This record gives sequence, C-alpha cells and structure tokens, in this order.
Amino acid sequence: MYNELPAKENHDVEQALLHDAALAARCADLLEAQRYLDALQPGPSDRAVQNILQYSRTFLRAE
Repeated sequence: MYNELPAKENHDVEQALLHDAALAARCADLLEAQRYLDALQPGPSDRAVQNILQYSRTFLRAE
C-alpha cells in the first residue's frame, strides 16, 4: 500500500486482504482509481496557459 502503517498493522491489513475477497476487490478498485487520479494532469498545460495569456493580451484592446 503506502507503507504508512506500523509493521504490525500493515501485516494485519495484508492478512485481512488475504482472507476477505470483497475487501481485497474493493482495495484493488481503490488502488486502480488512485493510479488513474495520479495520472491526471493537475492543471492546464504550459501551452494552454500561454494561449490564454496571449489571448488576454489582445482581448479588449482599443481598436
């Protein structure tokens, strides 16, 4: 997992996952969701920011 737990608690979680198929399936789903979330881009790309800034320089300019 994240190695956030002390060794005994980590062992207890591993044992629970081995003996509870529903818990193991839910854990697998959550880990997969975490991988997808970690892969998401946290903000706009540099290119998008540059495009917005470029547009803002020309927006509402006096003609």
